[in-house]
Amino acid sequence: MANMADVARVAGVSTATVSHVINGTRAVREETRLAVEAAIAETGYSPNTLARSLATGGTRSLAVVMSAISNPYFGQVLQGIESEAVRQGYTLLLADPRDDPEHELTVVRSMRERQVDGVILAPSAEPERALKYLDSQRVPVVLADRLGDERYDQVGPDNAEPTARLVDHLAELGHTRIAMVSGLSGLTTTDERLSGYRDGLARNGIGFDDELVVEGASASDRAARVTAGLLARQDAPTAVIAANNSMTIGAMQAISEAGLRVPEDVALVGFDDFPWADWFSPRLTVIAQPSAEIGTTAARLLLRRIADPDSSPQTHRLGSNLVHRNSCGCG
Repeated sequence: MANMADVARVAGVSTATVSHVINGTRAVREETRLAVEAAIAETGYSPNTLARSLATGGTRSLAVVMSAISNPYFGQVLQGIESEAVRQGYTLLLADPRDDPEHELTVVRSMRERQVDGVILAPSAEPERALKYLDSQRVPVVLADRLGDERYDQVGPDNAEPTARLVDHLAELGHTRIAMVSGLSGLTTTDERLSGYRDGLARNGIGFDDELVVEGASASDRAARVTAGLLARQDAPTAVIAANNSMTIGAMQAISEAGLRVPEDVALVGFDDFPWADWFSPRLTVIAQPSAEIGTTAARLLLRRIADPDSSPQTHRLGSNLVHRNSCGCG
């Protein structure tokens, strides 16, 4: 059975360097890391995870705590996290806090009991108790997607300006009755996208009408109900912005059930792209977020925090792109 000394000999490095690559305990040059990984593959060396955990005090496992894991957006974020974690020799434990602060606290306690080395958290609208608990246990934390607390490393998309760009685009097409189906109340993503919606209206000289803003609670069924209410108004909107992909589906359902057509009767645009958006009829105009990159960055931030607990926290805002198709009415 191959051992660490065999890996070091094949890679042409010291056993200490092999250990640093395997355990992530010190930065090494990229070419050195690749040489060690190639030597591990060649020799068939398999580290003893239990022994390594006892020696380092860690389990080489990370917790990912995110709601709506079935949502394609979060699935792609998770893929980015998993790719980087595996590359660095970590495994993942996954939990859904259901956007419920009480369950969120239960979940992070459970993860701590499993001795994870760190947590990537997409926080609820009221994450204070969960974060306070993790702080008290000295568990490294990175906030993903939903930002706002600069005491922690965090990474997520730009939300306000991309939403404003959706308003710009609809205004350019002549729409002045532009409705917004917003996300779950209290989430930072919801607040930021609403802010962008207001900014977009203002810079296009369109007055804000609070009756055109309805809460879809980040869910397709709720979005369908509130969109139906908008369409039943005598002064119904001529365009709708849905603030995530699930709500875009719900809004499209409501428009269809009202006997209306997209985009001939109502223009529809959304926040979040997803694999089959290009196959809808009409094809959906959306803001595409760098979801996999958000996940990869979150994992890297957490591993950096584990290696250097006293480093200054970092905030990363990643840009999003307008994917122009034809549900807006001009493709």
